[in-house]
Amino acid sequence: MSWLAAAAALGFLSVAAGAFGAHGLRESVTPERLSAWQTAAHYGLVHSGVLLALALYAAATGRAIALPAALFCAGIVLFSGSIFGLVLFELRFLGPVTPLGGLCLLAGWASLFWLARGP
Repeated sequence: MSWLAAAAALGFLSVAAGAFGAHGLRESVTPERLSAWQTAAHYGLVHSGVLLALALYAAATGRAIALPAALFCAGIVLFSGSIFGLVLFELRFLGPVTPLGGLCLLAGWASLFWLARGP
């Protein structure tokens, strides 16, 4: 799968999750859990946009983006995915996964900084 396709898929899922949270979960979860859900959807969408920008940057410049792109993908899946699992199914074993996803997102930003240094 290309990074552009990954950005599209993760962006789509993030928007769908945000809509589901706003319309499908409002009456069935606590306000705290709904807030966590919205944070997960927001982070997923923001980082999908970053992934899209990286894919376009790579297409325009020919520069390799594998490291930051992979870190952002992993971060979205681990961070947002674990929160979705916690909210929907109360899968407590996912609790420790959330900070690992956050670390992947931070590492993605750090590797993007490294990429910005130039060739």
